[in-house]
Amino acid sequence: MISLSHRIATPVDAPAIAALMERAIESLQQAFLTPAEIAASRLSMGLDTQLIDDGTYFLVESGGALAGCGGWSRRATLYGGNHSAALRDDRLLDPATEPARIRAMYTDPAFVRRGVGRLILTLAEAAAQDAGFARAEMMATLAGEPLYAACGYAPIERVTRMSAQGAPVPGVRMGKILTR
Repeated sequence: MISLSHRIATPVDAPAIAALMERAIESLQQAFLTPAEIAASRLSMGLDTQLIDDGTYFLVESGGALAGCGGWSRRATLYGGNHSAALRDDRLLDPATEPARIRAMYTDPAFVRRGVGRLILTLAEAAAQDAGFARAEMMATLAGEPLYAACGYAPIERVTRMSAQGAPVPGVRMGKILTR
């Protein structure tokens, strides 16, 4: 087992986060998506600096290397990065009636299956609960779905969005009741 540490991301971390996201998208989606689908998925994936600004985005490190990143949000946006303005809704959610969002989970390909994703989920869920949320939702990639299901998330709906290039981008909206 490797040693993992975590901290809240800061704006200075953005270039390293973006590079990790690119490595993860390129490598970890290959078993689930065609090259055209991977290229199209980049239009709705990637860095969302609002998560960093809100202080809800975690970095997981191992031996000084960035092993993964991800977080949660109290905003209505379910997925998407800075460049996907059509997907954004910065409205604050009501914790009494709406689920928190689990957002932008990425693991460096060199660190898959070592507890990085589970650690990020644990951190994000605990923080969302501390903020008063009783439920969480996410838009999962097909590559991420097995991890999220193993962590108690259930599919709500399967979606396929058509990209501007005409390639389909499949995903799974998943949810969970948060309990400690």
